[in-house]
Amino acid sequence: MDSNHTAKSAEKGSTGSFSMIGVAGRRLRVGQWHVGAGGTPLFMLNGIGMNMEMLEPVARRLKHRRLISVDMPGIGHSPDPIFPYTIGQMALTLAALLDRLKIDAVDMLGISWGGALAQQFAFQHRARTRRLVLAATSPGNIMVPGNPAMVGHMLDPMEYSVEAALRRNLATLYNGGGSGRVSLNAAKAPSPAGWACQLAAFAGWTSAPFLPLLSLPVMVMADNEDQLIPVSNAHFLHNAIPHSRLELSEGGGHLFMLSHPDRFAELVEEFLD
Repeated sequence: MDSNHTAKSAEKGSTGSFSMIGVAGRRLRVGQWHVGAGGTPLFMLNGIGMNMEMLEPVARRLKHRRLISVDMPGIGHSPDPIFPYTIGQMALTLAALLDRLKIDAVDMLGISWGGALAQQFAFQHRARTRRLVLAATSPGNIMVPGNPAMVGHMLDPMEYSVEAALRRNLATLYNGGGSGRVSLNAAKAPSPAGWACQLAAFAGWTSAPFLPLLSLPVMVMADNEDQLIPVSNAHFLHNAIPHSRLELSEGGGHLFMLSHPDRFAELVEEFLD
């Protein structure tokens, strides 16, 4: 499929349109929802190993704005990375993608690993970032670690790059101990290379030095039952980012935005508007 072609996803129940776009030496699968909606577009960045279709419950509810997302290299339907990458390099890639889409500025929503990339993008490209939402994320390699059993499984790419193992582990990893139910039917196993490159990029990154320099409106969101990224990380982000807003939920686990999508979308829309 060429870079100018947008094909409707064949994924049952999806409301997004997906295309392959070559940008900054990479080919990435790009998803868009509600393209005709007005206002500032919202760029959504998903968690480690998570393909865009997992965001469908959120996308359905944020129907009053144009939404954009990507599958990271080796994740979902994006080709494997040829070389490892850093968080900073991927932020540059996202900026080049916005140039291709002829979008000057966006709001950013980063979930888990995507929250790291969202922080970096907001720092590197302040003029292109209007507002920032950080959900179930951390300041990087200085974070307060999560449940040791969950983290141990997460360090083994074969636990998530093989479909049988993926189905066995995703519920525990992504529900994160929450009492809310999350559908994992849309999950697609990442490649070993894609998974490993995401882990390596995160391991070499922290936002701690530049958090006090973020001068845009920021909302930090977390769930008290998150066992993968404990809520103490949200408090760290909130205290380090000037004038940020903190919203805590209960019972949703690591993917509280999928187990409680109505409340999540309501808070995001209120903040962005």
